[in-house]
Amino acid sequence: MTALVGVLSAIGHIGYQPDWKCERCQEPWPCPTLRRIPREQLDPAALIRMMAFLVRGAIRDLRGRVEGPEPPEIVRRFFWFLPLSDDEARAIARRLR
Repeated sequence: MTALVGVLSAIGHIGYQPDWKCERCQEPWPCPTLRRIPREQLDPAALIRMMAFLVRGAIRDLRGRVEGPEPPEIVRRFFWFLPLSDDEARAIARRLR
């Protein structure tokens, strides 16, 4: 995970609680710039571990906000690199609440 954090730090597109917006571009994090990094430049196993760790906090922070995303949307946002169906995203969100 250290290499992944290094890549994120180098590009400067890092999101923070409780708003989960990108520090650099102010887009919802993970932002479009981060999502455009070619997957082969990232370690998928490390990315899955990191996003699994972060998505629980994002669900807690963002759930229930006016015009905020629902938990399945948050899961899909944080796991953009996985082909998750609506049912799969909903199941993951239920487990992480």
